[in-house]
Amino acid sequence: MLSESPPPNRLRTLCLAYQSFGIVYGDLSTSPIYVYKSTFSGSLHPYKEDHEILGVLSLVFWTLTLIPLCKYILIVLAADDNGEGGTFALYSLLCRHLKTGLLSTSHGALHRVTSSDNAGTSVKETKTSLLIKDFFEKHHSSRVVLLLVVLLGTSMVIGDGILTPTMSVVSAVNGLRIKITVTDLHGYYTSLIACVILVGIFALQHYGTHRVGFLFAPILISWLVCISGIGIYNIIYWNPQVVYATSPYYAYNFFKLAGKDGWRSLGGVVLCITGAEAMFADLGHFSQLSLRITFIVVVYPCLVLAYMGEAAYLTKNKMELQSSFYKAIPERIFWPVFIIATLATAVGSQAIISATFSIISQCRALRCFPRVNIIHTSGQVHGQIYIPEVNWTLMVLCLGVVIGFRDTNRIGNAYGLAVITVMFVTTCLMFLIISTVWNRNVLLAATFVVVFGSIELLYLSACLCKVHKGGWLPLLFSLVILALMSAWQYGTSKKQAFELENKASMERLLSLGPSLGMVRVRGIALIYSSLAATVPPMFAHWVWIQGSARQL
Repeated sequence: MLSESPPPNRLRTLCLAYQSFGIVYGDLSTSPIYVYKSTFSGSLHPYKEDHEILGVLSLVFWTLTLIPLCKYILIVLAADDNGEGGTFALYSLLCRHLKTGLLSTSHGALHRVTSSDNAGTSVKETKTSLLIKDFFEKHHSSRVVLLLVVLLGTSMVIGDGILTPTMSVVSAVNGLRIKITVTDLHGYYTSLIACVILVGIFALQHYGTHRVGFLFAPILISWLVCISGIGIYNIIYWNPQVVYATSPYYAYNFFKLAGKDGWRSLGGVVLCITGAEAMFADLGHFSQLSLRITFIVVVYPCLVLAYMGEAAYLTKNKMELQSSFYKAIPERIFWPVFIIATLATAVGSQAIISATFSIISQCRALRCFPRVNIIHTSGQVHGQIYIPEVNWTLMVLCLGVVIGFRDTNRIGNAYGLAVITVMFVTTCLMFLIISTVWNRNVLLAATFVVVFGSIELLYLSACLCKVHKGGWLPLLFSLVILALMSAWQYGTSKKQAFELENKASMERLLSLGPSLGMVRVRGIALIYSSLAATVPPMFAHWVWIQGSARQL
């Protein structure tokens, strides 16, 4: 007897979970290529003892557990705005529920009655929620600061879309230098190979998330199987004792022994969570359940095994700090793994590219970004989109970074600062979401900020000390994008204010018609305006001009 087929919604969830491998988790899954290399690129050199290596492993383990797993997968993914995720999705929720956002009257989408967050929202507002609402209503400057913080986080995400592909691809291509010792393999040649791969990645974007996800998913699954298998082999062969590094004592001991050098090394450790924000920003392309299944069941355990295996290798081969990932690969399977790694970095770039499309689409809907052509690539999932202008602009900027930097350490410094800034902005916004939208106890919201915000501030401080070593790049990108978005939002708000002040009532317009000698003719006239419930001043002005010309 044949078993019954799963319900359609279950099949759809499994299908989305499979596609998410090729879209969402590529960036997070390829971070083992460069985390240890970036962490030990400074003054931290564990040539004698294993305390530093095991301490870094403990930091990586707990950072992966607390930020991507606990914060994003279990909590932040639930703060979607009608299926959309990202910084602007949180702001949209706040605008609709607090009714104090500067963009709350600029777009009808913010006034939708149905929302996916209603299920978790209590009907009775708490005292804290009312106090926060009153505060934002009374202080206009607080609303301005809130908008600027959101725009900063959004601009950092877009800047991250430039740095992620460059960091992933350049790190993978640099593996050629380990096996090919020919002096002719100069940095310019590896940069050229990286540029060719990047052009190919952006050229595939027009096929859409659905097709790209199915194309890239087998590559990333093969990659996760490879790094987890190699990790298990290295743990057993080199040092099984590394499993004890899951104890937070090793992280404490690391800071105790390394001191200021340990704090500086956090700028490299933070790279283990690159792509965590993309999980939330890419939510519109998938669903909460599909992302949770993929991460908890496959991605998280594979990454933990990969980091443990590389740490086990380093404890016995401390002189290989700057090439430990590729050196830890057994000789017989090096080239197959290298090919998969190169392909996986192409997949890794996809997560933030898709997230950038979603973020810019939300910015455009809230009139904080110039009008761009948005192409919906799926008839089933509304959030799967492609923006040609953004795609090719990102490609040009990525090529510029590869050619200009050519150094993964400097790119990593810039990359880490962009990533952790966005995460900290999300943490701050989640305080307002938990206390006002979800109507939870303010102590619960404060606990969320204290636990995750303190960790992110520690990483942020370490990244800021490397601003002069490449960290200035995301600041420059975000400054330009922030200026563009702020100027566009200011202009559209002034335009809307003018229309509201000069709107004409339908009764007055009809009363002027006979006196101006106007007659109604058959046909339809389309007048573009953001006003939905009144006559736009443009149409009234046109009627007046036509009537005056007719009288003359």
